[in-house]
Amino acid sequence: MLWPDPAQRARLVEIRDNLNARIAEAEREGWFGEVEALRISLAGAEDKLAQVDRRHHNGAGLDLGMPIIRNKEH
Repeated sequence: MLWPDPAQRARLVEIRDNLNARIAEAEREGWFGEVEALRISLAGAEDKLAQVDRRHHNGAGLDLGMPIIRNKEH
């Protein structure tokens, strides 16, 4: 599974805000097909933001320890 980079959170917020502005414009103009498509994109952006926030609140990651490297002798 691919996780969004937490360093890109600000960019995701910018995308979300832009989508909200575009939805408002489309509603004003009566572009209802466009509104639906933009809402789908907005849901995706909000989902990515939620993933970033969940990972941030759950900790930085899981420590798997150091790998053991064995010398292969034949």
